[in-house]
Amino acid sequence: MNKQTGFTLIELAIVLVIIGLLLGGVLRGQELINSAKVKNMARDFQNVQVYIYGYQDKFKALPGDDTAVATHVTGGTAAAAAGLGNGVIDGAWDTATDSDESCVFWQHVRLAGLAPGPTVVDCGAANTYQPRNADGGLIGIQSVPDFIDITNMTGAYVVCSDAILGKFAKQLDITLDDGVGNTGSVRSQAIGVAATDGVAAPADATPHMVCMAF
Repeated sequence: MNKQTGFTLIELAIVLVIIGLLLGGVLRGQELINSAKVKNMARDFQNVQVYIYGYQDKFKALPGDDTAVATHVTGGTAAAAAGLGNGVIDGAWDTATDSDESCVFWQHVRLAGLAPGPTVVDCGAANTYQPRNADGGLIGIQSVPDFIDITNMTGAYVVCSDAILGKFAKQLDITLDDGVGNTGSVRSQAIGVAATDGVAAPADATPHMVCMAF
């Protein structure tokens, strides 16, 4: 007589509990990773504000726009590119032109010891000069009057970062502003579409540009 063997109900219950605990741990771990990523991105935006205010406090000039940068930065290096001194950060936040103040901005704050990174200006193709966010998207700054990527933003300057998934864009807006992607100082815009006031509720899996005016 053959004797059949198999798992008892208790054994199956234990296996299911273990699987549930493992899945819960994985999901919780992913949640923590996503939370850390959003905090890192939020810090990117806040740091740019610190760079501007720190530079202005130290040199009474606007980084990127500083005409006397060669005498202001450490060693008075002649390699520092001077700005126009008109109180505006000229050029697009994602410029590919080395002479734009929005590119030179990063050289000024780095030479002043406010930010890490290379000091030889190079915003051209395959830009590795400007900083990147946690997902590899570009981070940049420009003055608001010439900003065209998102409409009706107010303030003096706007910091933008791209390649941010909608689920992170929403969390960034909650962290830094009012939680709505087409109002307030922080707004989101889907990449590759015509400029609007922003997207109120970005689609989770769609890459967005997130911008903060101040």
